[in-house]
Amino acid sequence: MKHLALAVTDQERSRAFYEAYFGFGAEPARRYDDGVLMLYDAAGFSLALGPTTEPIAFPRFLHFGVHLPSRDAVRALRDRLVADGVPIVEEWDEPEYVSVKCNDPDGYVVEAAWEPHLR
Repeated sequence: MKHLALAVTDQERSRAFYEAYFGFGAEPARRYDDGVLMLYDAAGFSLALGPTTEPIAFPRFLHFGVHLPSRDAVRALRDRLVADGVPIVEEWDEPEYVSVKCNDPDGYVVEAAWEPHLR
């Protein structure tokens, strides 16, 4: 998968979040005629932020995430999120799996994880 589209209530707030914590500032953002703001990370993944005024509702299990290169990278991101007041939803720190899940500005759950078998 190389693309994800999210409905957001404030594109600039969401843009700042994804650029600050998940690397979506590798290329200049692009705004399309329909109002969608497209962000890009260094791996070529594109994140479309579509404006909405509708309430955003989530099934409990819904989340998406990124793989980080080490357990220390996950822990460092967790520390940054906590220091910045980003709500933490769930954490795991086991020998073969380290994960932190947080809420983005619209309540989407975003996970950053490390597993030694994923390279």
